[in-house]
Amino acid sequence: MKTIVRNKYLDRIIDLNGTPDIKIITGIRRSGKSKLMQSYIQYLNDNLENINIIFIDFMNLDYEYLKEYHALHSYVEERYKEGKTNYLFIDEVQMCPNFELAVNSLYSKGKYDIYITGSNAFLLSADLATLFTGRYIEIHVFPFSFQEYCQYYSEISNIDELFDGYVVKGGLAGSYAYKTEKDRINYIKEVYETIVTRDLVQKYALPDTMVLQRLSEFLMDNISNLTSPNKVSQLLTENITKTNHVTVGKYIKYLCNAFVFYDIKRYDIRGKKYLESSEKFYLCDAGIRYAILGSRNMDYGRVYENIVCLELLRRGYDVYVGKLYQKEIDFVAQKDSEKIYIQVSDNISGDDTFKREYTPLLQIRDSYPKMIIARTKHPVYSYEGIKIYDIADWLIEK
Repeated sequence: MKTIVRNKYLDRIIDLNGTPDIKIITGIRRSGKSKLMQSYIQYLNDNLENINIIFIDFMNLDYEYLKEYHALHSYVEERYKEGKTNYLFIDEVQMCPNFELAVNSLYSKGKYDIYITGSNAFLLSADLATLFTGRYIEIHVFPFSFQEYCQYYSEISNIDELFDGYVVKGGLAGSYAYKTEKDRINYIKEVYETIVTRDLVQKYALPDTMVLQRLSEFLMDNISNLTSPNKVSQLLTENITKTNHVTVGKYIKYLCNAFVFYDIKRYDIRGKKYLESSEKFYLCDAGIRYAILGSRNMDYGRVYENIVCLELLRRGYDVYVGKLYQKEIDFVAQKDSEKIYIQVSDNISGDDTFKREYTPLLQIRDSYPKMIIARTKHPVYSYEGIKIYDIADWLIEK
């Protein structure tokens, strides 16, 4: 299978080489965590001397006997080499019960540069501070961006053809190896169902998968809609999936903790404050939506909104839904002192649609950049100071 080097993530890990932190690579299943670790090991072997690499892959039966934390600890200590820089890599660390006891002990010795990967359902961001007593840095890996998708399909030169493919296939690159749509969709379904019906059920000892599955599909079907547990529980109950707002609230949290969905909170632009009521939920990959729901309720504007949201998160922005009076700005993206207001649409060629998108932006009185991202198929242009981008062009910007 064809592979590409994901330089953005690799450069990030290289920058952290030698820092006194446990480096934790997280991301949904099949997002490329293990491949990233292997790329970094290759980089170390090619560029550094006097190093000792200790590598453990718990998906490999050769390491089965290390799935007991004392055995794991002993194995690493026995392979330590004095006078060398010792790197420790553990792939799928959650498969060793109480792994944190071994990792914390090894970290406390100050002899190892430690890197671990794990399934997000078991290595949750919210749990990391509890699991690890030492300093740690999380490197979160997303499925392929459109830029990486174009790199993979480098033989195709037409950007519109590439973008149409990305909207349907998404960024779970393992699916690209399959020649038929049916096989590709089955691969994506299997990844998704493993997370939802196995990993999360096992992690939280859930008594029933039906509510979780229906909830997840409801959120997929309602991408970019303002949502609250009360509203969702009422709608699910109406559709013969009995539940309540407490259960729905918990299950939404579980899905977001595992990065199946990202919850985007609301920000009052005029009052400059964050709002607690209602949020929007965006799916971790557009390809999953297509694999599970097909073309049902295929609102391309919403799908594009999902893709833009994920790209902003990839680029390191904090993302919010903007509220201005009774109108809404799709995204307020902030990073350090930078702020951008963004509207996302499918087709803005009609005057009414275009006006609907630019009017809220013109009402914002500050001088931060404002943009509309849509399927224009034109080079970037401006209207009243608002930049208008074709979505495919914006996604491949550096």
